[in-house]
Amino acid sequence: AAMMATPAVLSADTAPRDVVFGELGEVAAPLTDVPGDAEAGFTAATTRGIGNCVACHVAKGWEDLPFPGNVGPELTGIANVYDEAQLRGILVNSKRAFPGTVMPAFYNLDDIVRPGHKYTGKAAETDDVTIMTAQQVEDIVALLKTFDEPLPE
Repeated sequence: AAMMATPAVLSADTAPRDVVFGELGEVAAPLTDVPGDAEAGFTAATTRGIGNCVACHVAKGWEDLPFPGNVGPELTGIANVYDEAQLRGILVNSKRAFPGTVMPAFYNLDDIVRPGHKYTGKAAETDDVTIMTAQQVEDIVALLKTFDEPLPE
């Protein structure tokens, strides 16, 4: 029997439209029941078809990867700037914390320009698929919490 692909959104513990934001864009509740994994977060953050954080940000640990970006702020020491809820909120929908930012809303379905089907330039197949899964958001939050070095000067 053929297996039907299920959009990542449908398997998430918290659906994108059910995420509860605080006044400043923070998301206190984890999106999944599975704790984030920093190693999986590194993979998601440095993989072009997933988070691709490395395209816009530099951070200790991935400065030697090809083409680290400088559009967004440096992430080294970011755990000393934002708490877990703030980091999660920024990843889910950065526009809640920083109106006008060019950072994508990685776990959001509303008020966005869709990048198309897996960054191929083709139209998205459905409108209910986020850039990242809830687990990938939690994994990157876990990674960012390890970025607790002293802030760069």
